Amino acid sequence: MATQYTTCPGCATQNPGINVRCTNCGTVLPVSPMPMQHVPRPGTGKPAGADKKLAAGICGILLGGLGIHKFILGYNQEGIIMIAIYVLAIVVAMITCGIGAPLIFVPTIIGIIEGIIYLTKSDEEFVQTYVINKKPWF
Repeated sequence: MATQYTTCPGCATQNPGINVRCTNCGTVLPVSPMPMQHVPRPGTGKPAGADKKLAAGICGILLGGLGIHKFILGYNQEGIIMIAIYVLAIVVAMITCGIGAPLIFVPTIIGIIEGIIYLTKSDEEFVQTYVINKKPWF
């Protein structure tokens, strides 16, 4: 079994999972240990996965209804759901001769909101929420 490590939220030092406080700075560590992963020290560069933030945010705002931002983050099932809702809304709008056209805005607004959320988070918060914890919606 691999050794479990906990990353210090204060200084990004990897600590053995049995520690309660960081061996480097003394910060209280999170409860659940995670396998060791590369986390750069603060100020030295972006965490792995932060490069997706800008692309996902812009695609969410510009192409939100199509769910392209979901595919960028690796959420294929959620991306397919958004495309299906968008296509279904277009079909309903065509069948109802335009009366159902406002339904097209539902996935579009969801994409815009998610794009704004992505862009307003810090790189570290974005990576923790959407890359490591895999939170697919909002």
